[in-house]
Amino acid sequence: MKFLDQAKIYIKAGNGGHGSVSFRREKFIEFGGPDGGDGGRGGDVIAECVQNLNTLIDYRYQQHFKAKSGTPGMGKNRSGPNGADVVIKVPPGTEIYAEDNETLLADLQEPGQRVTLAKGGNGGFGNAHFKSSTNQAPRHANPGLPGEELTIWLRLKLIADAGLVGLPNAGKSTFLATVTAAKPKIADYPFTTLHPNLGVVRAGELDFVLADIPGLIEGAHDGAGLGTRFLGHVERCRVLLHLVDGTGEDVADAYYTVRAELDAYGQGLEDKVEIVALAKIDALDDETRSLKAAELAEASGSEPLLLSAVSGEGVDSALFALARVIERVESEQATDDQTPAEPWQP
Repeated sequence: MKFLDQAKIYIKAGNGGHGSVSFRREKFIEFGGPDGGDGGRGGDVIAECVQNLNTLIDYRYQQHFKAKSGTPGMGKNRSGPNGADVVIKVPPGTEIYAEDNETLLADLQEPGQRVTLAKGGNGGFGNAHFKSSTNQAPRHANPGLPGEELTIWLRLKLIADAGLVGLPNAGKSTFLATVTAAKPKIADYPFTTLHPNLGVVRAGELDFVLADIPGLIEGAHDGAGLGTRFLGHVERCRVLLHLVDGTGEDVADAYYTVRAELDAYGQGLEDKVEIVALAKIDALDDETRSLKAAELAEASGSEPLLLSAVSGEGVDSALFALARVIERVESEQATDDQTPAEPWQP
């Protein structure tokens, strides 16, 4: 299934049905009086969060959604039926924005959540509604009101427990493929990963979801390399695993580059618990490995994990470190949602 995390669609609620102008006509009843019924209400446009979706690809092929209009009223005091609603199904983690792509209308995170985006117009009153002691034969009825219409943006932010961040070609996809059943594209050139990938990890008795996003470059927080869209997918993560390529020339500079983008992007990423790891250590000798680890420790302020997704060295340690942080953050959120997580220590 192709991944799509943003879509622009047009929605329109149904119009209300017109009221009816009608008079009772029966044999031997000379003055039957008005009996025009009311029009039906137009259908609403509703967004619903469902469990079995993980992409917005359906909205690339259909961008217009219109609810049914209400049926006009009829004689013999018969009101018109209401128009049918239209339900837009979206995956968990979908944010709905107004046309300016900045005004948040709804944030659907749990399956079963529903929100009405556009309300249908009310049906008009029939002429029976306007009968009075001074006007016993009204010959007018109300028209139905138009339904709301607007253009909205759907933006999917993956819901994962842990997220992988780092420069392009830092080994994130290899790590994900090693510890999960996910099969991301892997190659020895930058920007192999073009869209986020998810995988389920088991560490001891804890299962958690790990997200791999495409590599970040300088200026990602301003949208360079679609960085703002990629960073949005780790906003909901409880912990970040920051992979630094051990075969790079300057591991400290690589760490600072990604860290600066996370801080500049904001949205809580700068305060998330971060586990730093020196990746691809299978390609380093013992002396180079120690030197690179010392440089990264000085840059990050904590002792980095040493791991190689190819040889498997240090992989289990990284997974259990992630699991401990996830369990701790979940426990803290259960007791007090306002309590910030403490910095991770190996």
